[in-house]
Amino acid sequence: MNAHVFIKGDEENRQWIPMSRRKPQPLPTITLTPRTPNHLSIKNLRTSAQRQAKQGEYRSAIALLSQAIKHHPTHAIDYNNRGLIYFQMGQRQKALDDYNRALQLNPELDSAYNNRGNYYAAMGQLAKALADYEKALDLNPRNVRTWINQAITFRELGLYDLAIENLDLALILGCLQNHIYAERGRTYHLRGDWNCAIADYQRALSQLPVSGTSGRLRQKVETWMGELLDPLSA
Repeated sequence: MNAHVFIKGDEENRQWIPMSRRKPQPLPTITLTPRTPNHLSIKNLRTSAQRQAKQGEYRSAIALLSQAIKHHPTHAIDYNNRGLIYFQMGQRQKALDDYNRALQLNPELDSAYNNRGNYYAAMGQLAKALADYEKALDLNPRNVRTWINQAITFRELGLYDLAIENLDLALILGCLQNHIYAERGRTYHLRGDWNCAIADYQRALSQLPVSGTSGRLRQKVETWMGELLDPLSA
């Protein structure tokens, strides 16, 4: 926008005197470099990858995250997210490689410890899984998913009291309550506390949707409830 200069009254009759012109100087040479994606474009890649993954388009999600990694190879979060999708695809070694790379870049990324713990749990290496969950919780005590995952691992080891203690703590944090009720109900069920199990199953079923990822958990809860009630109705 051009600036307008207003002349004062006493300046109207002043004589204009031309100024001497300087000899033009050569312009400096400017080298143009290719533009790389800025922070916003990387964020868009991540958002698009997340959307593709939710829709089950895992290969597209992998391609988007690989593009982000190509431009910014030191961002741990992109390796972590790509590893999570590899894990969902069943490519577990690639998932582990990405989790390890994420933790090399950022040893304080709690979600990467949680995800690697899930890998170890799936491989039956429960001691390693518990160690990673513990590290994740040390870094971020409000990581509800890790409290739940560690509780499930305790339950698989028959450590029902520790599992319930984890799930009670997770409830205090105030999110994923339907998942917590489902897993606590299963833990009570296996420990033999049937009344507590039924109460938690009912709480979970009242909150879980019938479709999507949570819909699959709902189906599991319905199966667990059936296992519990069938002997009683016989």
